Amino acid sequence: MSQDRWDPEMRAFTAMMEERGRAFPPVTLALPLDGARVSNDGPGAALAAVSGPKMAESGDRWLAVRGRRLACRVHKPSGDAPLPVMVYIHGGGWVWGSIDTHDHIMRGYAAAGGCAVVGPDYALSPEAPFPQALEECAAVVRWVAKHGAEWGLDPSRIVIGGDSAGGNLAIAVALLLRQTDPELKLAGLLLNYGVYDSRLDTASYEEFATGHTLTREKMDFYWRCYAPREADRLHPLAAPLRADLADLAALPPCLMHVAELDVLSGENYAMEKRLREAGVSVEATTFPGVLHGFLRAMGHVGASDRAVAEAGAWLGRMLG
Repeated sequence: MSQDRWDPEMRAFTAMMEERGRAFPPVTLALPLDGARVSNDGPGAALAAVSGPKMAESGDRWLAVRGRRLACRVHKPSGDAPLPVMVYIHGGGWVWGSIDTHDHIMRGYAAAGGCAVVGPDYALSPEAPFPQALEECAAVVRWVAKHGAEWGLDPSRIVIGGDSAGGNLAIAVALLLRQTDPELKLAGLLLNYGVYDSRLDTASYEEFATGHTLTREKMDFYWRCYAPREADRLHPLAAPLRADLADLAALPPCLMHVAELDVLSGENYAMEKRLREAGVSVEATTFPGVLHGFLRAMGHVGASDRAVAEAGAWLGRMLG
């Protein structure tokens, strides 16, 4: 694996996380995933717990969603009320990750954007395949829009954000809500190196198939877990790049952050192009020399901190 194009800070951070990961059994892409989730999420959750800004208020709230109690992590950077809000959907290939692994990212956005952040701990695949996570996240946004004032939130100012599989869910939730709740107006979408199509044969998949953290093998496994029925992998709410231009046209302004050295970079560029063709206002930044998931390196990699700061300024504009 050549690391010649890697940002030096990205290289050092990756080495640090690999060293921390050696304290856990190797992650295997085989069912059941309980043990692999401990190994995959453990180092990241430990890092998140000691990273990122402090909040005026943080805590977990529970919502009754689709027959279960769904935990939502709520961060508030100040005691002001009501606060505009971003519902932030964590990544992890739909199979791992949690509000713990992404806690520092959510706090980073809350501080940078001056908004509350609500993170749903949605059900993971393959135990809960498509569209369970999508429906749960949409239900959380609906609840915030109708009852957010109970949590000190401003239901009239909502952004949806997410990274990786969370970016997929963020744009899919927005598309679903346009169908089911057309009166619910979103202020924007923050889309970080998202999964937008089920194809595994793009130029970036060829270039970064191995050796860059997120591999083609992993993405194939994730898709088979999330959408075990092949037909579902073509559904526009699973693969938003396949959505009609008319449906995309109804989306709010988007901020897209792309990792250069990422199997998903190609579909991110394609998604940006398709959104622009639909007439959606898009701001997009590609961060050179960084890998998929680089936001977790806040405080260690300058590009990660710049991405959060840029998103914070954007959130300030979108949320007023």
